[in-house]
Amino acid sequence: MALRNDAQIETFWMGDRSRKIMARIVVEGNLQLCTPAHFGNGDSSDATDLPLLTDALDDRLPLLTGTSLAGALRAYLGRVSVDVALEKALFGGVRKQRSDDELQSPMIVDDALGKQATVELRDSVKLDPKTRTAKDGALFNLDTWAAGTLFPLRLELVLTEKHDPQKAMQALAAALTGLSNGSITLGARKQRGYGEVRVDSWRIRRYNLADKVNDLLDWLAHGNDLLGDSTTVVETRRENQARPDREVIISLLKAFGASADPTGKDVVEIRADNFKISATFALEGSLMIRGSTGKDDLEPDMVHLHLKQTGGAMQPVIPGTSLAGALRARAFKIACTLGSQSQADKLVGDMFGPEIKENVDPKASRVIVSDSVIEKAETDLVQNRIRIDRFTGGVVEGALFNEKPVFAKSDTQVTLRWQLRDPLDAEIGLLLLLLKDLWTGDLPVGGEIGIGRGRLKGKSANLVHNSKDGATKHWHLQEQGGKLDVSGDSTADQLDQYVKTHLMQWLQRIQG
Repeated sequence: MALRNDAQIETFWMGDRSRKIMARIVVEGNLQLCTPAHFGNGDSSDATDLPLLTDALDDRLPLLTGTSLAGALRAYLGRVSVDVALEKALFGGVRKQRSDDELQSPMIVDDALGKQATVELRDSVKLDPKTRTAKDGALFNLDTWAAGTLFPLRLELVLTEKHDPQKAMQALAAALTGLSNGSITLGARKQRGYGEVRVDSWRIRRYNLADKVNDLLDWLAHGNDLLGDSTTVVETRRENQARPDREVIISLLKAFGASADPTGKDVVEIRADNFKISATFALEGSLMIRGSTGKDDLEPDMVHLHLKQTGGAMQPVIPGTSLAGALRARAFKIACTLGSQSQADKLVGDMFGPEIKENVDPKASRVIVSDSVIEKAETDLVQNRIRIDRFTGGVVEGALFNEKPVFAKSDTQVTLRWQLRDPLDAEIGLLLLLLKDLWTGDLPVGGEIGIGRGRLKGKSANLVHNSKDGATKHWHLQEQGGKLDVSGDSTADQLDQYVKTHLMQWLQRIQG
């Protein structure tokens, strides 16, 4: 093979055409699943309708692709950042034409192979909103990685002369905060309780390649190695801080080597536009949400759904899918009662996502519902049941079965959490009516509601309305001897206005 001469080499590489990399910032952290997550492979199998994406060399190892993580980070940054330039500074622009001079993303996101992983099978069904029964052919199942699964993350920010380094580091700090505070969810069905994640600390190393020869040699020799003891560790748990997200961003910027004046404009402001409800209920009677997973393999014919928690224990839960289905069906009934069916379709479709039909553009739900652990319940009692022939009044032959629901004790309780992103005042009014129906036991949750299961009784609730302008309204509801006590920095009359004024005005405007 002929060797290239110096002139030929010059045509392949020229210093003024290089990216002129000034620094590389490597970030590592352990991402833990707080709830089950589904990272699908796009296929189906004989065992399950929606199998999981795994490593090509070892199908026991879960795979979180860098594209999925980068997409989630970009979506979060675009949703909560006031500065629209931050998203472009970290992930690059969108080239519309070949002539557009858009910089590529300075961010490198590696694939992550999980560990401590176990698979859980989840059954799901689509409900008819009118009858709250399963639609024919709408039963499916999917595999999920259990809560507690760890994914070692590695990200690298490449700072060049063409990029704005300060802006890129601000954007990265804000994006990482979304993984730390639980605002970013990953995988499929993340609006329904799947894929909640958290990173408790970040390990950070900056290589100054432009002015430090030792850093350059270190990166060339060990740039792909895991970060060692010389790295900066940023803890992200800030329970005692008044503004935890801001404190985490300041710590990350300092570790990146960026300016982080707490009183200046160097710190990115994360502003969410949402209405959050966290309500604690007592369980009246029993609850049954059938699942494929109980506490062991020797279970009755039907058992209430138990899911593995981050600590490793199996606990009974109300899954976000079941709660979301109940909320959507009741929201449609309320909207039909107050207005017409077309108004109900628009209001509920805008909030929960439109029903998938021909010529209807799909849209993700803005109502985010989380899984909820049922605390201090009786889960070991087995109930034997039979099916009665409606004509003879006798037992149907072969229709004896047993089941293990969750039974209430005196101190059994469950905290339900859901939120609405980018809420309209009328939509907040509808959420308050849903909370009222749950609070009074008029809206049962789960299956077998015809025999009295699934009824809740409200104990307390926290309502928070975060506006994009940074303003926050807070209400606390407390049951006091059969009466409802409302406190907080906002009044009960303001809650009334969401229903009596804003919701009704919205329906009248749509009708007109």
